[in-house]
Amino acid sequence: MYKFTPKKPIRSFRDLEVYQKMLECSVIFSTNIKPELIKLNYDLLEGMTNCALSIPLFIAESHGMRFSDFKMAVATLEKAMQSSNKMIVYLEQVKGIYGDKLPLDLIDDISHRYLDTRGKMLRLEKSWQKFQKSDEELAKIKKL
Repeated sequence: MYKFTPKKPIRSFRDLEVYQKMLECSVIFSTNIKPELIKLNYDLLEGMTNCALSIPLFIAESHGMRFSDFKMAVATLEKAMQSSNKMIVYLEQVKGIYGDKLPLDLIDDISHRYLDTRGKMLRLEKSWQKFQKSDEELAKIKKL
């Protein structure tokens, strides 16, 4: 039997699971993969580093603007999802080029984290859209 435990209330972007997971991936990348890629003189390291950090930044931005500019908030959350896909591509390229010099299990693990959390971001977006529609319906009722 499943035990029901209510989720913690979301008071800031820092409470979002997708933010926490993507920040965790960024830290894992920066501490475990990036130093090895520096030693290997990986050409696209700067882009990969920027991409890893941009995902939690986009999540934080989108959460902050979801009430003031909903369309922009959704677009920014979609940028986070696109950057997650981009990070997976970077990781797969690194794995293909330096597979014998890097911890492949770590690269596979972090790739799966990006993919799983990308799906959670999509569900978060759908949730925001559902609440946005209900707020719009309430506003219409109040006008009547």
